[in-house]
Amino acid sequence: MPRFSVVVPAHRAQGFLRACLDSVLAQSFGDVEVVVVDDASPDACGLIAEEFAAADPRVRPLRLDRHGGAGPARDAGAARASGDYLLFLDADDLLAPGALAAADARLTRTGDPDVLLVDHERFTVRGDAESGGDRDALAEAGGVVTASAHPGLLTVHPAIWNRLVRRDFWTGHAFRFGDAPYEDLAVANRVLLTAGRVACLARVCVRRRVRRAGSLSTTPGRRHLAVLDRYESLFPQVPGDGPRAALYAQMGAVLAAVGGPRGPLGAAGRREFVRRAGPLLTRYRPAGRPWPEGDRGRWLRGAATGSYARHRARLTAAAWRAAAASRARAGRRALARVALRGYYRLRRLARLDPCLVVYAAYWNRGVACNPAAIERKARELAPRLRAVWVVNRADRDRLPPGTAHVVAGSRRYWAAMARATYLVNNAGFPGAVVKRPGQVYLQTHHGTPLKHMGMDLLDRPAAACAMDFARLLEHADQWDYSLAANQHSAETWERVYPSDHLTLPAGYPRNDVFYEAGAGDVRRARECLGLAPDTLAILYAPTHRDYLRRFTLPLDLDALSRALGPGHTLLVRAHYFYDGVPGLPGVPDALDAPQDPHARAAVVDVSHHPSVEALCLASDALLCDFSSLMFDYANLDRPIVVHGADWEAYRAARGVYFDLLSGRPGETPGVVARDEAAIAEAFRGGAWRGPEAAALRAAFRARFCAYDDGLAAERVVRRVFLGETELLPYRELDERRPAPAGGPKAAATAPAGR
Repeated sequence: MPRFSVVVPAHRAQGFLRACLDSVLAQSFGDVEVVVVDDASPDACGLIAEEFAAADPRVRPLRLDRHGGAGPARDAGAARASGDYLLFLDADDLLAPGALAAADARLTRTGDPDVLLVDHERFTVRGDAESGGDRDALAEAGGVVTASAHPGLLTVHPAIWNRLVRRDFWTGHAFRFGDAPYEDLAVANRVLLTAGRVACLARVCVRRRVRRAGSLSTTPGRRHLAVLDRYESLFPQVPGDGPRAALYAQMGAVLAAVGGPRGPLGAAGRREFVRRAGPLLTRYRPAGRPWPEGDRGRWLRGAATGSYARHRARLTAAAWRAAAASRARAGRRALARVALRGYYRLRRLARLDPCLVVYAAYWNRGVACNPAAIERKARELAPRLRAVWVVNRADRDRLPPGTAHVVAGSRRYWAAMARATYLVNNAGFPGAVVKRPGQVYLQTHHGTPLKHMGMDLLDRPAAACAMDFARLLEHADQWDYSLAANQHSAETWERVYPSDHLTLPAGYPRNDVFYEAGAGDVRRARECLGLAPDTLAILYAPTHRDYLRRFTLPLDLDALSRALGPGHTLLVRAHYFYDGVPGLPGVPDALDAPQDPHARAAVVDVSHHPSVEALCLASDALLCDFSSLMFDYANLDRPIVVHGADWEAYRAARGVYFDLLSGRPGETPGVVARDEAAIAEAFRGGAWRGPEAAALRAAFRARFCAYDDGLAAERVVRRVFLGETELLPYRELDERRPAPAGGPKAAATAPAGR
């Protein structure tokens, strides 16, 4: 029998569950079991639980047949638990290092009481930590006490995750959560009121993630009225004036948080909330008790009247005073900008156009990437839809002839953004876009994350020096769907863009072409680049380095071309951040002149080629460093060579999610080379396409190309535009037929296992 049973209900928490379980299993005190309750989660929570269980017998997964909410999931987990003490931990929270050892020591010293209250801290998406506010109350309690003798216990945050409950005490009193909203608040209080022996630990044991969306506490709705019912049922159970006063203080804090202007109740339910809260606040208010100071006190004084009109009048007067001061500080805005925003507000009053889709890619550079592939498929499957692309004024010449478009920031842009029912982007829309009710926003992203992204960049100043994290979060809040090409991406996007969007595991539509193209398409792609049939084409795609002020090629192309020798062509594509750079910096002038085919490989600058997918089809191998293009290229099952000379610097500056150079299957896609000579040796000696490289490539492809099977665009169109609820099934990896290589050694570089 383990000392502790940690019960973790999991629903739509795949971005956080791994970290939660790691925090428990990595505890220095190891006598613990973890009951992970998959609450019929539509994402990979169940698979993650099974994965952890396969690696650690202390993890006990439990799958529920239907989604019932956190309460029934906790009840099911408690029934399965076998430990001395129960700890209910949410799937997005963490146990602080050493928490279980400290809890065990305190329980042992106090003779295994019924309940152990522990301290917690809250941490935000920015990583900022703040005290839970309970330390003083916990320290003041001293030894083993009861709630009636020490009412201060009831002022501790009323949650089930900050108290360890002896399991036989729990089962002996038949505690249950059920499925009623806020029942965990009631259970947390009943546990304390019933316990004959309570100990306290004034040490942070639980790190509570402040959710921005996706939880009961952040989702608007009338169900938050249930908190009034919970307190109405609790007060008759509280003996004595001291405990009742403590519970009243707790109730005031909770009601002000739920029904206040920043609370989750929403405007529709506030009138009824105040009407019902008034008698509750009046009936149980201790005689002579003063109202708290500040915003909470103002809210409670108004709510205690039971009149929403009087309550609203108090808050409105305070809000007008604050707004007047803000307007005085803000000053006048530019007239043109004000006029455009006014026009945008006016256009938002019109009805949405159910057939209008606004697309954008790469910060409005043109028709490209996943949005372009989705538009092509939508023309086939949903011809009623009309596409409009957002483009920067300077990039209009890049658009294919006849492309319907609006210039970013223009009057027509704001009109389109106001009227479109569908918004599709792989980055972000410019300006203060307000997503209207009824609009559907699909965020497609534009790569699989190797480097840190989103909120994980908070502690990476080289990468995030100019990043507005508040704007980033506001943007993520607008998404309805977040596209993922693999499970790694799905978990990462949910964690680093913490909002209430739905992950769409459809694959990347831009990669469909790798399975649709045939030998003729590959031949034409090569001919367009002037590649001779007998040349081995190597696509070289270096990534952006945040720690460098200007673009510098990581490789000496002159040295590499000489080392490779004739019969090779380097197709060099600079990162799109540098698309304004004329030519390739660092390329010797000699390479721009006619080249001696007997002395060196040819070098072709393809940085401004309109389609990176066509470049992939034309090439026989990829030479990359840390570019996310490697994940897309793996779909072709063609060799990948990694140039890793500055991996340590890149990893330190940007942060990475796994060790690309480790040589472990699923992390390294092929041969790793540190310099030009090693790269040339890999190609000339055959290691680039040898059996070891093929085995690494196969494992990498299995991990990161799971959803990319040529049907991604169709999945997206059917789900987002046509409203189909079930995604098309994935083709098995060994049944997929990527486009064949077209170079002289195509037969030798055929996909592994084919």
